[in-house]
Amino acid sequence: MQVAIINYNAGNVQSVLFAMERLGVEAVLTDNSAEIRAAEKVIFPGVGEARSTMRYLRERGLDVVIRSLTQPVLGICLGMQLLCEHSEEWDTPCLGIIPQRVVKFRPANGEKVPHMGWNALHSLKNGVFAPELEGEYVYFVHSYYVEAGNFTTALTDYTLPFSAGLQRDNFFATQFHPEKSGKVGEQILKNFLTL
Repeated sequence: MQVAIINYNAGNVQSVLFAMERLGVEAVLTDNSAEIRAAEKVIFPGVGEARSTMRYLRERGLDVVIRSLTQPVLGICLGMQLLCEHSEEWDTPCLGIIPQRVVKFRPANGEKVPHMGWNALHSLKNGVFAPELEGEYVYFVHSYYVEAGNFTTALTDYTLPFSAGLQRDNFFATQFHPEKSGKVGEQILKNFLTL
């Protein structure tokens, strides 16, 4: 199986490559449109900031490439947020693949932002989330979140319930980092790779 990991000037791509290696999967880190389109699976990872990342994608035509993909695609963290319509981070129009909004945490009880740490998954639906993952803990690092909505496939709670996972058609996404979430994250990546 050939997996393309989209290289778009964001952090955290190396840990996704290592996760693929641990699973024995051949993966290529690339911003080449033809390589991305030819891959059996595509991972859209990232740690970074919405506005500059969207600018980078547009300048290289990767926004058009990502929207055109028909194979399974997994957005991780910033990658999930950029699949949405709009982010409050610098008032940024995103890819518009999943009609959800990305909003900033506004803690009411002194919670720290960014949200960093392990939180439990609940209210799981299809996609990459097997029922036995209900209540399992995964690792988050983020200051913005996707509101719960029609495309939410998993919830978690930090200041309020929010989308830990999303899916629309062939686009799957996790707000948390499966590549840093131990055996649970490994299972979620395996579930994605077997779609």
